[in-house]
Amino acid sequence: MIQALYESNCPDLKLVARGKVRDLYEVDEATLLFVATDRISAYDVIMTTPVAGKGKILTQISVFWFDHLKDVVPNHLITANIDDMPASVQKYRDQLAGRSLLVKKVEVLPIEAIVRGYITGSGWKEYKSKGTVCDIKLPDGLRESQKLPHALFTPSTKADYGDHDENIHPDKCAQIIGKSRADEMARVATALYSKAAEFAAGKGIIIADTKFEFGIDAAGNIMLIDEALTPDSSRFWPAALYKVGRPQESYDKQYLRDYLTSIDFDMRSPIDLPPTVLDNTLKKYIEAYVKLTGDRPKLD
Repeated sequence: MIQALYESNCPDLKLVARGKVRDLYEVDEATLLFVATDRISAYDVIMTTPVAGKGKILTQISVFWFDHLKDVVPNHLITANIDDMPASVQKYRDQLAGRSLLVKKVEVLPIEAIVRGYITGSGWKEYKSKGTVCDIKLPDGLRESQKLPHALFTPSTKADYGDHDENIHPDKCAQIIGKSRADEMARVATALYSKAAEFAAGKGIIIADTKFEFGIDAAGNIMLIDEALTPDSSRFWPAALYKVGRPQESYDKQYLRDYLTSIDFDMRSPIDLPPTVLDNTLKKYIEAYVKLTGDRPKLD
């Protein structure tokens, strides 16, 4: 049986933050430890029940993409192998093995770099009402889940836990981090998306959209951080079932979102999830990993 980790407890490491899924520790002045727990969130609400093994799958998918995309932009990963981590981390092996990344400490840019290749989700909702996504005008007559003429950079602010991220126009992004850095972020994010989408298409998966986060290293270079193209940060659709004009089957958290919609979830209150929802959510994550990598995730 897979042992779930809802919250890590590493008292000899400095806890920096607990996010919706990840616990972040400072290891030393140059390195951080990202711990992917089995918490799951939807609509910016953390559910009270963990999806056992989810954090390990997220970690393995991120490592896969960091390697595949390293020629596009450097990333913050030092190692995902606990045997190569400092003794101060290894002492918590029982909690951390298989779900932790030792990473370089960088200056985090306060923008979530969302790239959309297809119109769906909040983008579709905005388009139906205004003909725009993040106030970017799109052609008339688009249908739900349709492929966009080109990948669209649609940034959002990074909200504190309990608040909602706010979609913003790229011009607002430039006001926050500067035009040169915003232009670089847009260029890098769309290049990452395009390379990943091409690879995934060859595996029978459509990446409808995804979210990247970036930081700046000591030399002033942009760097991919946090996670990369996981089912938590992306919409993965099975290409064989794709049909324009309707919502799509998916390998991501959409299964959970659909369940919450069916019970009239209030979008605010953490709730327990039934075993069938937990099991089926995990199966979606495993299926995505297998299709992308050709391997089974290591969950023991």
